[in-house]
Amino acid sequence: MKHYDYLIVGAGLFASVFACKAREQGKSCLVIDKREHIGGNIYTQNIDGINLHKYGAHIFHTDSEEVWQFVNRFAEFNDFVNTPIANYKGELYNLPFNMNTFEQMWGVKTAQEAQQKINEQKSVIKGEPKNLEQQAISLVGTDIYEKLVKGYTEKQWGRECSELPAFIIKRLPVRFVYDNNYFNDRYQGIPIGGYTKMIEKMLDGCDVILETDYFDQKQKWDSMADCVLYTGCIDLYYDYCFGKLEYRSLRFENELLDKEYFQPVAVVNYTDEETKFTRIIEHKHFEKTDCPKTIITREYPADWTEGMDPYYPVNNEENQAVYQKYAALAEKESKVIFGGRLGGYKYYDMDDTVLAALELAKKEFQSGH
Repeated sequence: MKHYDYLIVGAGLFASVFACKAREQGKSCLVIDKREHIGGNIYTQNIDGINLHKYGAHIFHTDSEEVWQFVNRFAEFNDFVNTPIANYKGELYNLPFNMNTFEQMWGVKTAQEAQQKINEQKSVIKGEPKNLEQQAISLVGTDIYEKLVKGYTEKQWGRECSELPAFIIKRLPVRFVYDNNYFNDRYQGIPIGGYTKMIEKMLDGCDVILETDYFDQKQKWDSMADCVLYTGCIDLYYDYCFGKLEYRSLRFENELLDKEYFQPVAVVNYTDEETKFTRIIEHKHFEKTDCPKTIITREYPADWTEGMDPYYPVNNEENQAVYQKYAALAEKESKVIFGGRLGGYKYYDMDDTVLAALELAKKEFQSGH
């Protein structure tokens, strides 16, 4: 049996970046994943010439020069800019919240008028916002909260906004200019040809085994390498000894349509609570594919149960307390390192994921492993 420097459990973005840096150090890597494909949640599948983002829209954006230079080694990025629209019972609003949204909502024309409207409405909140509902109202007022935040967020998280922590919405962009670019980041785009090709290049030189559950033969896999990078759920690794951490999951419903386009932008959020899905994604917009058909995906949030894919850690106080217990066990490991969104029980954007993997690699290879 071949012996490796690193066994990497998972073939998503975090794992692939680390594997790439390990290979550059001359290390041998075996990458295993229980799915039938590489790329984790950023996997793109080509259907009728359209790159389908199989696990929801993934739009790369970063302010980090280091991250941008790194990913550009493996893909050429186009100039896609995310300009989503919110649909509230047929009323359309631009996102993120900017002067277009305020004009559509209230008919205001200047930043001063918009700010005045928000100030009037947010006066219902006294003191520091204690939860997501209060945080949202203090940022954008009650009208926008009721129509564009409340229903969408409660569908997404499966609980009342008043029960969710305020920090979830602190990164919500609010602008008093006419600007529909969702992200403030300097670098944005989609890899031309899809994310899967980018991951393939990152994993070049690694041995990859798919459709393999690490826990079915954990001892065997562990014995094949000097060190293990584990990017799965940390509570599963420790057999839920402190209880299960909570995640939110997603269900995707794809539809191939015999028309050129279905909607005017890539992402339309459905913000009322009656519509059971949170958004419709039209994949053609990401890479401007020239083809007579189109593919749309309806995204339905769901409670996570075993056997489903976990997407979002539910980072409330109870879960964080449980996670800290697992993190303390992880600290004591001499041969295993944990990383990624599931291994670190932390919500990462793609650029955060890349940066965290690069940082781990620096630490690992400077320490002489």
